[in-house]
Amino acid sequence: MKIFADKLVTHLQRQTHPIYLVAGNEPLLVNESRETLRTMAVSHGFEAAAPFVLDNQADWNAIYNACTAMSLFASKNLVELTIPDSGPGAANAKQLVSLVEQLTPDTLLLLTASKLNKQVESSKWYKALTKQGCCISCMTPDSSRLPQFVRQRCHALGLQADAEAVQLLAHWHEGNLLALSQSLQKLLLIYPDKQLTLNRVKESLSRHNHFTVFHWTDAMLAGKSNRALRVLSELKAEGVELVIMLRTVQKELLLLASLSQQMRTTPVNTLFDQHRIWSSKRPQYQAALTRLSQTHLTKLIQLLAQLERSVKTDYEANHWLAMQHFTLATCVPSALGMTPQRQH
Repeated sequence: MKIFADKLVTHLQRQTHPIYLVAGNEPLLVNESRETLRTMAVSHGFEAAAPFVLDNQADWNAIYNACTAMSLFASKNLVELTIPDSGPGAANAKQLVSLVEQLTPDTLLLLTASKLNKQVESSKWYKALTKQGCCISCMTPDSSRLPQFVRQRCHALGLQADAEAVQLLAHWHEGNLLALSQSLQKLLLIYPDKQLTLNRVKESLSRHNHFTVFHWTDAMLAGKSNRALRVLSELKAEGVELVIMLRTVQKELLLLASLSQQMRTTPVNTLFDQHRIWSSKRPQYQAALTRLSQTHLTKLIQLLAQLERSVKTDYEANHWLAMQHFTLATCVPSALGMTPQRQH
């Protein structure tokens, strides 16, 4: 069977399995799920054995011994196996299937994998694991599920967040749930009454948090060039990867281009509803659509493509200077005629 990470605690209250596969790309959910399962294992009398990595150096004799060994303090063993990003490999996959078939009730198997996709789910080893056990999906929630995830996290901490606060928290922390968890803990300390409004979240997190890529894109959408350039400088200082920034702003520009095209026949508010654009972001999109014509957007998308090619192929170029030019060109359309000087 397979469940989402946020259902794990409820699931364990009803039943337990001899095998758990914690799989996904969201570190926060992976770590929390593993800790929950370890706590459950200890409460059921299991003792942790040394962890193993299923790479090409995996010692299967040691793994089998860990599954059957008895200690002075416990007769039941928790055995943890980590599957590399590249997968277990053919030999380890075969051994996994064999191990599952030989497991006894005195062994609890906890596996961790960073990938969970159709290829993984169609593999023999995955099917063998989930036939007797449970897969905990720890994939990063997409934008449609993220607000509900934020509400659940707030509820778990006793925080009462209004709809706009939830939307802003979701937007600012999309793709970084660890930062979301840290932000909620900060808000819990700042506001003992546990009431979260849009203004409270804005004031507190803008003052206490590091800038994220979304602060940069928000400033560009709104046409606030000074703020956008300041955020860009902070992101550079924090070592944020350029490719992540480019992909994030690419998504925004493609959406703007689509909206600009559709606005010819459809009211903009209808388009906002159709594209599920949060109410807190609509003024920024409206500002961008008013400021940037279809021609400007096309040029920006072309400039972005050139930037991405340069980042991936020209390691000596001053890409951050080019990012400054791009940022300014997005905020001030007349800057599109400017060309950044090449520096090494």
